[in-house]
Amino acid sequence: MDCIEFEDLSFTYPPVEGDVDSEGKQIVPAPVFDHFTGAIPSGTDNGAGALTSLIGPNGSGKSTFMLLASGRLVPQTGRCLLFGQDVARLGEERKNLLASVIYQNMEFESDESVDKLLAYVYSAGNLKGKAAGVRDSSRDLLAELVDVFELEKVLPHGLRKLSKGEIQRVLLAFSLLYGSASVFMDEPLFAMEEAQKDRALAYLREYAASTGTALFVSMHELDLSRRHADKVLLFHPDRTIDYGTADEVMTDEGLEKAYGVPVSMLKKQEDMTREELKTAADAILKVQANA
Repeated sequence: MDCIEFEDLSFTYPPVEGDVDSEGKQIVPAPVFDHFTGAIPSGTDNGAGALTSLIGPNGSGKSTFMLLASGRLVPQTGRCLLFGQDVARLGEERKNLLASVIYQNMEFESDESVDKLLAYVYSAGNLKGKAAGVRDSSRDLLAELVDVFELEKVLPHGLRKLSKGEIQRVLLAFSLLYGSASVFMDEPLFAMEEAQKDRALAYLREYAASTGTALFVSMHELDLSRRHADKVLLFHPDRTIDYGTADEVMTDEGLEKAYGVPVSMLKKQEDMTREELKTAADAILKVQANA
């Protein structure tokens, strides 16, 4: 069975009130998907769960694709099936068990400590607070995730007291502890250190293979997709999507077609973005140290 099936699906965001052009006329957004049909397998070629990376320029539809696939957005026409089910029509609990979502720039108001929140998510989801570790079956999954995502020091603190990178690592743990059949992660590695990104993605790939979970992760760093993704979805501005392994999809020709710039420029841009993210993370840590 395919993991995701888009059947003659169309989706357009509604106009934003007050968003007008130079002549004062309401700007009407163009369709993100217009009678789009396509299918994504549920795993790797040998049937195991897969880590699939979503790459492509901003505005090419990556976030919308994940929100439609997970049932968080409803198409105007057509439908999206997730593991054969019309996920947008499911009740909230069944929808969450089928698909978890990490959104960009998630904000929290809870002052509950991280350890209590992790325990709640673990017990409330499909795993019911009982699952063996992926790397060490003699350990509990929660304990393993605390180590993998380096959460020991933040367990007593509330989410609002954490740095952006710490919050992202907690969110990764949340998404796995709930035990959904699929997880959609929109830029989940933002503000994390480079070594942490590599460790996180390596574990996510192991988790997918071990549990059969379908993991979808959008990210800007092309090198990370090459190193860690089982499969890649490359989104083009014309709304076409290439699917396959990194070697099959991330060719110079394919990347230049999608991004509209030479591959050498993409590499330079990626290095600049990485340095900018490091600068921002350092600034956050400095502010916290002086607080």
